[in-house]
Amino acid sequence: MAHASPAARPAVLSDLIPGARVRDAALVVGGAALTGLAAQLTVPMWPVPVTGQTLAVVLVGAALGMNRAVLSMALYLLAGVAGVPWFAEGASGFGGPTFGYVVGFVAAAAIVGRLAERGGDRTAARTVGTMVLGNLTIYAFGLPVLMATLGLGLGEALAAGVVPFLVGDAVKIAFAAGLLPAAWRLARR
Repeated sequence: MAHASPAARPAVLSDLIPGARVRDAALVVGGAALTGLAAQLTVPMWPVPVTGQTLAVVLVGAALGMNRAVLSMALYLLAGVAGVPWFAEGASGFGGPTFGYVVGFVAAAAIVGRLAERGGDRTAARTVGTMVLGNLTIYAFGLPVLMATLGLGLGEALAAGVVPFLVGDAVKIAFAAGLLPAAWRLARR
């Protein structure tokens, strides 16, 4: 089956913006900056704070598509490791109990971006499924690091690093499920 060219049918929302290299670079940097800004929207908790990061990651994934979203989250990760204080609560550097979640952002951006390229953000139901997979990916990377750095068992890690976030993640997913299909409807006008 032949694929439609980006000009004929945009794969993701950012494909609607004209330009190529400059647009892509600006989108990659913008996605990283959005995630860094969302990380500062924090409700302190131990050992993992509640932040807006996960919403930013899945929105960046859906809006930019797999390649640009992965580059964006890799930039976020590498700049934070290099000292940019844009991880949760203004942190930076390598390691710590929450670092696995940040690594998971790269993988989640890839999954969400790829699913969005295949239409996974065009309807509310598809968006929910796409965002749930993105969030599960973040947890899959975050939990082992949380367990290893704090010496927690699986049950303790789930209680500390997943359960407190389920309601908030559901709200973020509902927001994305309303926002992304609406953006596509506006773009088609």
